[in-house]
Amino acid sequence: MSGDQTPPSYWYGDSADDARGTRVMEAMRLYRAAEMAMRRRTQDSMSMGENELLVLRYLTRASRRGDDVTPVDLARYLGVSTASTTALLDRLERSGHVVRDRHPTDRRKVLVTATAHTEEEMHDTLGTMHGRMMGATRGMSEAEADAVTAFLQRMRCAVDAVCDDETPRCCGVLKTEPAA
Repeated sequence: MSGDQTPPSYWYGDSADDARGTRVMEAMRLYRAAEMAMRRRTQDSMSMGENELLVLRYLTRASRRGDDVTPVDLARYLGVSTASTTALLDRLERSGHVVRDRHPTDRRKVLVTATAHTEEEMHDTLGTMHGRMMGATRGMSEAEADAVTAFLQRMRCAVDAVCDDETPRCCGVLKTEPAA
């Protein structure tokens, strides 16, 4: 079977629409597998788990926007308890990746920030790969970028299961019953 063909799907029908969708979903699966492998390599090289890396990326983005971040913000973002967040921040503080300080005007709050060391380590670890990813987007037309972005948003909604089962259209997708 050549690289342009999609194997018959055991899950969906044999229509051209389903074949096209299966081909797109297979490409997404391959991308996701590559992304997961990259995350494992990054975790190994930085000696961290997934949640630690998520926190560092969150803090880095917040810093660039000038946003304050509290442990409660991080717990909500990760979907974990505040106790788990405290333990995670303890580890990141011991490793020199974050600092916790009192809020300058509200002494009841604690602010969490990434250290300069963290910014450098993340750039050293992820910079080349991010450059390759941006290179893959260069040359796209505005229409192509809009199509890809809209598609990924629809897929995010479908995967996150945020759709209301009573609504026939969810995230811009007409719901259909899976083929038997």
